[in-house]
Amino acid sequence: MNAYFATCPRGLEELLAEDLTACGGSYVARVPGGVAASGDLAFEYRVNLESRIATRLLRRVASADYRNEADIYQLAYRTAWQQLFSVDRSIRVYVTAIKSPLKSLEFITLKVKDAVCDRFRAETSRRPSVNTKNPEVRIHVFLTDRNATLYLDTSGEPLYLRGHKLAKVGAPLKENLAAGILRLAGWQPGMPLLDPMCGSGTFLLEAAQIALDDAPGLSREPGGFGFEHHQAFNPTLWRSLQREAAGRRREVPAQGGLQIFGSDMDADAVNRTQQNLAHAGMEGLVELEQADVLKRTAPAASGVMVANPPYGERLGSAEELAAFYPLLGDALKRRFQGWGCWFLSADTQLPKLIRLQTSRKIPLYNGALECRLYNINVIAGSLRGK
Repeated sequence: MNAYFATCPRGLEELLAEDLTACGGSYVARVPGGVAASGDLAFEYRVNLESRIATRLLRRVASADYRNEADIYQLAYRTAWQQLFSVDRSIRVYVTAIKSPLKSLEFITLKVKDAVCDRFRAETSRRPSVNTKNPEVRIHVFLTDRNATLYLDTSGEPLYLRGHKLAKVGAPLKENLAAGILRLAGWQPGMPLLDPMCGSGTFLLEAAQIALDDAPGLSREPGGFGFEHHQAFNPTLWRSLQREAAGRRREVPAQGGLQIFGSDMDADAVNRTQQNLAHAGMEGLVELEQADVLKRTAPAASGVMVANPPYGERLGSAEELAAFYPLLGDALKRRFQGWGCWFLSADTQLPKLIRLQTSRKIPLYNGALECRLYNINVIAGSLRGK
């Protein structure tokens, strides 16, 4: 059994723990920004293939207390890297720290890189090349105030990069955050789902994948995962898990389709979403239209609405937003009775200005930006605040 640490957007740790348990992980423990677990190679491959919430899965290779940079160099040098990956693989070292007394993380990065290369040279008379743009092997160092831990990155590129998006917008939502919001909202395949401000279609793409039980890691090209460049890579096991996941994919329901709807007032955003759905092999599975959220009608008598509306960090002035939110509240009240509406926003004025009762407020992070996921259940009768 190996020790792992999976990272995710802050606020989704409980959902990530569920994913890791479903993939066969044990001793699951949550901390802000991630979850620690134990598992075998099948667990490692399943998390990368199946988890919609994880950003990366890191396998722990060494850990020790330290006092200075020399201690961290020795920890890295003592690690038998030649048993973990070939000297022919390109590498990059990443360092993150919480309360570390050391002055320069850049210097630690260089020391660990030197230690890895020095150990290879001592064992093989060669050293691996460094590639800062597209390394085959990523080594992560995590420092606390007294402990240093070394990890091998089994994921490679972040797992939220599903490979589906050709066309993007200026402030895209990460795919794993979108998947987490869908789960927090309680949406299930078959339930009507609407994103009325769809941007490049992240919510819609994730929902369609979930509805089809399409494993997010299936779309990666061969060699796209970090573990494929490790000495322990078992291609037979990996192909078996891929076939198992591919065989589980559901057919589109003959009656009613997926019941997933999207719109945006910007014609370019609708076109981008169409391009991305087509690139993902999901053309025609989502009903799209150009429409203003303040004017469009509900596509069903009840359902789930999810949206990442504009806010200050993204676009729109404070004055524009102060005028927009009351109009949004009016539109929901008039046209979306019977719907559960979920809005991700960093604007703390949203629940006050929208003037509808907020039943839940969940802290989430969109990258480094602290946000809230607001839930408004629109029912018949007055829900207006005082």
